[in-house]
Amino acid sequence: MSIERLDKGARMSEAVIHGNTVYLAGQVAEGPDVESQTKAVLASIDSLLARAGSDKSRILTATIWLSDIKNFAGMNSVWDSWVDKANPPARATSEGKLAAPQFLVEIIVVAARG
Repeated sequence: MSIERLDKGARMSEAVIHGNTVYLAGQVAEGPDVESQTKAVLASIDSLLARAGSDKSRILTATIWLSDIKNFAGMNSVWDSWVDKANPPARATSEGKLAAPQFLVEIIVVAARG
């Protein structure tokens, strides 16, 4: 089976497609609060999935990292309005130190395509 990489860089690819599975790198965005960052991250996920031949209804798993678990409700307020309610993915959310202090949320998804 072939492997396709989107937005390949020296360190990582933004997405890797293997067969009918799409693996996205952790998506982050800058913004003044967790809600605006989550909106931007989810828009990035939508865009990458579309380029890979998939969409949010085909997300299998989502892993969400918050820099502060106190932002859980704010992130969920955006997630809940975005997620495909007929096809919600398996999901885990945890607190952890992210790559840079301005990032409040990072989301990683694996999706099916086709």
